[in-house]
Amino acid sequence: MTEREGLRADSPHFTLGGAPFRILGGSIHYFRVPRAYWRDRLLKLKACGLNTLTTYVPWNLHEPERGVYLFHEQLDLEAYIRLAEELGLWVILRPGPYICAEWDLGGLPSWLLQDKNMKLRTTYSGFTTAVNSYFDKLIPRIIPLQFNGGGPIIAVQVENEYGSYAKDEQYLSFIREALLSRGISELLLTSDNREGLKCGGVDGVLQTVNLQKLSYGDVHNLAELQPQKPLLVMEYWSGWFDVWGEPHHVFDAEEMITIVRELLDRGVSINFYMFHGGTSFGFMSGAIDFGTYKPQTSSYDYDAPLTESGDYTTKYHLLRKLLSTYNREPLLEPPVAQSRRAYEPVMVTHYISLWESLRCAETHFTADDPLSMENLPANHNNGQSYGYTLYETDIYSGGELNSRNHVRDRALVFIDRELIGVLDYRNQKIRISHCKSERTLCLLVENCGRVNYGPALDNQQKGLNGDITLEDVPLKKFTMHCLDMKPSFINRLQSLKWKSVGNKPSYPAFFRGSLVVDEPTDTFVKLPNWSKGVVFVNGQNLGRHWSIGPQKALFLPGPWLRIGDNQIIVFEELKAVESIYFAENPEYSKIIDVSGQLFCTLV
Repeated sequence: MTEREGLRADSPHFTLGGAPFRILGGSIHYFRVPRAYWRDRLLKLKACGLNTLTTYVPWNLHEPERGVYLFHEQLDLEAYIRLAEELGLWVILRPGPYICAEWDLGGLPSWLLQDKNMKLRTTYSGFTTAVNSYFDKLIPRIIPLQFNGGGPIIAVQVENEYGSYAKDEQYLSFIREALLSRGISELLLTSDNREGLKCGGVDGVLQTVNLQKLSYGDVHNLAELQPQKPLLVMEYWSGWFDVWGEPHHVFDAEEMITIVRELLDRGVSINFYMFHGGTSFGFMSGAIDFGTYKPQTSSYDYDAPLTESGDYTTKYHLLRKLLSTYNREPLLEPPVAQSRRAYEPVMVTHYISLWESLRCAETHFTADDPLSMENLPANHNNGQSYGYTLYETDIYSGGELNSRNHVRDRALVFIDRELIGVLDYRNQKIRISHCKSERTLCLLVENCGRVNYGPALDNQQKGLNGDITLEDVPLKKFTMHCLDMKPSFINRLQSLKWKSVGNKPSYPAFFRGSLVVDEPTDTFVKLPNWSKGVVFVNGQNLGRHWSIGPQKALFLPGPWLRIGDNQIIVFEELKAVESIYFAENPEYSKIIDVSGQLFCTLV
């Protein structure tokens, strides 16, 4: 096959196939969008005037257990790229291995943390060996999809934002060679924010910048670093992500368009992060920790041009109008917006207590000292990745229970199955009443999301990550129950005897109701007056609900519903009411603009 001339960065402007080319890109992650909606979202991207799709590749989904690889159904990366090609889009692939993305552990699999000496994102042999094994499976799938082979991939990113991490001078060279040696032949690039540009480069690889506003001279700095090279804003942040307990972030549409227009007028190529954020379904949302741990919401709406549920926004329409002037041909008509529906409320009819559900736990393990989730002998010895773990031990006195900050990330504390308090990063001590008789102490510990960015990345073991003490004496002889809440766990729950809610349920508990559907349609699940937990519909984990907001509703895609009965199970930690509600649109407890000024509070 004659080699085609792919994307080149040999002059101040990109060329593709030898002709001038400007990257007008948008990020949509296949793993955050139900497969049934891939085509709809990509058509909307193209109709907005964009010519390039960018996506990360999450290692922790594609290799959930060491040596077990998944590339089918929702994770069919090749089908996603081929669909982009069918629709006339070019592709920039960002395969990591680290992706950040507000995704658990930045996309790295949690089983890496079983190695107590692990140094993530370095040339530490335990990490490079795992990366090489993963790339041996991933990269051959990408090779035929490259531009030179007739495919749509025109560029591949080397890792992600390494300049702001920069723990190993040899690491980026290792990743570059890992790609080249396996047959990647398209343009390589890196991606860094302002702070990372100076340390994020590697020989033979084009540097790009991430930004939202133009007040820091980022583009000028990039131009000085790479004279006579094309300029690309690899991540133009169209909005921002949310963390639990803080306001929902938005970024003014008019301000965004003004900045984008200026970039385009200066000849800069651009990729919108995100163009459509979607949802971090299940337990896959990450966290930040720069001194204070903050878990992120399941919604990844990001205030992007397309909403979490794929709706057009003011940003979309203004952007389409602007980009129409940068396209030689008339733009496609945008697809008709999808309908949504507020179903009638569902009455909760049955429940099963946490204590009864322990019979469905995948692993029950006893040891003198508590083990972190990752080190439990679960999941074919890959440890427990997500969900909850119950730690149980006997105590013979009272006094001060001190977690010593070893709870990762939040624990409900029980004495003889009666809740006495919560331990987390802020609350590390609980007073236990004195009693002469033996009592059972239980801690239900939730992994609220591993940090996905920053220096805390290496220290993301979850569960009990060390001793807890009672009156300064370490507790011993723990029984640990793995409550990963995978579909197999939810299925096993069905074999148990569920009780009527009229029996005054104790908490935590799983609550069950049935939604009868005549025509499956997108909707949002709302749980007003509930407290905290997880929502499952027909076995699919929609994500976490938490009354502290800002997210007040969970997106339920219509393709995950079926005609007739649909089973809804809500795991609730602290309290519940009798009904589950539905809405056509999401709801946020309060909204804040990216400059930090609160300007709207929703009732």
